[in-house]
Amino acid sequence: MDARVKIETPSGKGAADENFPVGSFLIPRALRPHVASYYAFARAIDDIADNPALPSDEKITRLDGFAAALNGAESDPVYAKAHALRRTLQATGISARHGLDLISAFKQDAVKPRYETWDELIDYCLRSAAPVGRFLCDLHGEDPALYPLSDALCNALQVINHLQDCAKDYADMDRVYLPQEWMRAEGTTVADLKNPAATPGLRRVLTRCVDGTEALLIEARKLPGAMKHRRLAAETAIIVSVADELTRRLRRQDPLAMRVALGPVGYFTAATGGVLRLWLR
Repeated sequence: MDARVKIETPSGKGAADENFPVGSFLIPRALRPHVASYYAFARAIDDIADNPALPSDEKITRLDGFAAALNGAESDPVYAKAHALRRTLQATGISARHGLDLISAFKQDAVKPRYETWDELIDYCLRSAAPVGRFLCDLHGEDPALYPLSDALCNALQVINHLQDCAKDYADMDRVYLPQEWMRAEGTTVADLKNPAATPGLRRVLTRCVDGTEALLIEARKLPGAMKHRRLAAETAIIVSVADELTRRLRRQDPLAMRVALGPVGYFTAATGGVLRLWLR
């Protein structure tokens, strides 16, 4: 048996399960291996945090091992994906912070199943999602001054994912990313996530989350036009357009009753529209 199986707990998820392209043809060929190493690292530690069969303390121990390997303090080959990312960071001069922040967020997932406020949720997103955008910006030589716009896009994508999976996250892992203060204000509880359709109160909470996502996307829409790397700008424009369309669907569709997602046609339409808007700008 591969030794890595003892530490990693593959979920079977991959790039095709994401709301955004991973290592697409728009990424320069020379940079794709670095994107792949970052994504493989992120996927491995996310799968550990999301594994319902692992106790919380075991998740944290394994994630701490990944952090030590990324920092160069652990050489065990079971942390191969951390070692690969460390080599990427050494080759590119990118900060390990973009990997360590992910670990911080996923360790939090191991022990924190509820979020009291929207700000608390965004703090989590700043460590679980924003590092991805910051890594890509750094990899393409973009100005760190663009971090706030990149953060807004990545945080929006994270919230969208939480809304898409709100019932599943509760059923599988007892995790609820909907702000609890909003749920109390609307007279709803986490138990309502077991229903086949959202109650009126839960629908209002979901709508407030969509409102917050749209506010993030107002900032995120500025990002593609501010980037100097044209191919990264095109990919970002696609991601913004996909996020916009998913947000529109989440406003009118019920994620408890159906999977709110884009099919191939919807994705192609959103992607094409994003690139066209960038070019016209």
